[in-house]
Amino acid sequence: MVLCWGRLLVMVAISQALGSLQHSEEPSVPDEWVLLHVVQGHIGAGNYSYLRLNHEGRIILHMQSLKGDADLYVSDKTLRPNFDTYKLQSFTCGQDVVVVPGDFVRPVGIGIYGHPSYMESEFEMKVFYDQTALRDDTEKNSYSSDETSGQSKHSQGPEEVMEEDESILWTILIGILKIVIEILF
Repeated sequence: MVLCWGRLLVMVAISQALGSLQHSEEPSVPDEWVLLHVVQGHIGAGNYSYLRLNHEGRIILHMQSLKGDADLYVSDKTLRPNFDTYKLQSFTCGQDVVVVPGDFVRPVGIGIYGHPSYMESEFEMKVFYDQTALRDDTEKNSYSSDETSGQSKHSQGPEEVMEEDESILWTILIGILKIVIEILF
């Protein structure tokens, strides 16, 4: 009887320890952050999946690799960022976090890369809006002069449009070359 109770106590202790480990994996989120979206997906080895961020303000991207290893690349210059063309990135094994500043030109391109070490990676990304940035901007603007209030912060020049067109053209060209090489070999 005592042995049964001992086993039961050990099982309860183990289940509580495992439960606390599972809760510690969840990122602690400040009260000022508002959850906008939850995106789940799969990505093959060496491939990209692209998302577009249109929300204004400071945005926090929390991505968790549920299976495999998905990496995060972000840019306000191209809608198809990768490990060669990005402004912000996170490539850890597990949880990736990127803070998109409020002054990035919208739309912002988000590239999710499936690391080649895994045949397939599964991820979940939570997109948060940081309300503290809005409060900070309001306070900053109340102290600044009126001469900056009428100025436009960003404009998209012809070079940025050409870069996007070139990126798409290179992606198509590389895809065609891969098909030709597969056929030949």
